[in-house]
Amino acid sequence: MPREPKHASNRQAEAEAFDAETPDLPVSKRQAAIDGSAPSRNELKKQMQDLQELGEAVAALPVDRLDKLKIDERLRDAIDELRRTRSFEGKRRQLQYIGKLMKAEDPAPLREAVASYRVGSATDTLALHQAEYWRDQLLAGDDALQQWVEAYPATDIQQLRSLVRSARKEKLEPGERHGRAYRDLFRLVKEQMQGAAGADDDAPPTDPSHDD
Repeated sequence: MPREPKHASNRQAEAEAFDAETPDLPVSKRQAAIDGSAPSRNELKKQMQDLQELGEAVAALPVDRLDKLKIDERLRDAIDELRRTRSFEGKRRQLQYIGKLMKAEDPAPLREAVASYRVGSATDTLALHQAEYWRDQLLAGDDALQQWVEAYPATDIQQLRSLVRSARKEKLEPGERHGRAYRDLFRLVKEQMQGAAGADDDAPPTDPSHDD
């Protein structure tokens, strides 16, 4: 036998009973719970986990980037406290607290700030690996020297040759640190690569419509 639809008076009675049981719940959430449109327990748990992970990522940002974010003072204090905390359990509890505070924040600009920092960090890491590659190639053979000059003609070639020769002469025992020439060669390579990249960024855009 099909169930008869509830009368308006019955729905009103259910709403009043629900209100009595949840007096502190916002009206919109009470209505959502009555209508069955409120998020499930698993959905709420997932949302909380996402906020906690975002809060952890925000806490990992450098101080100068944190200073530019418009976040609540309580959240900033909680992040500073997290950085001072040393114990694993203390960090875990503090991250949970940060996750709760994150509910009052707009996550969009925070996600954007984290993404921007990670892209920059990845770019720096790639540049570091490229500098290490060139240093090792220069030490391995003279062919790389000509390739380097063609790629970075602004380099002081005499200085580069001198550093390469000195670094090659350094004989290291197992576990011994590289000498000064090796480190200076890496510094020169990295500076030249950064200078070339900066020059490319500063170059004015070309207009493809103007052909010679």
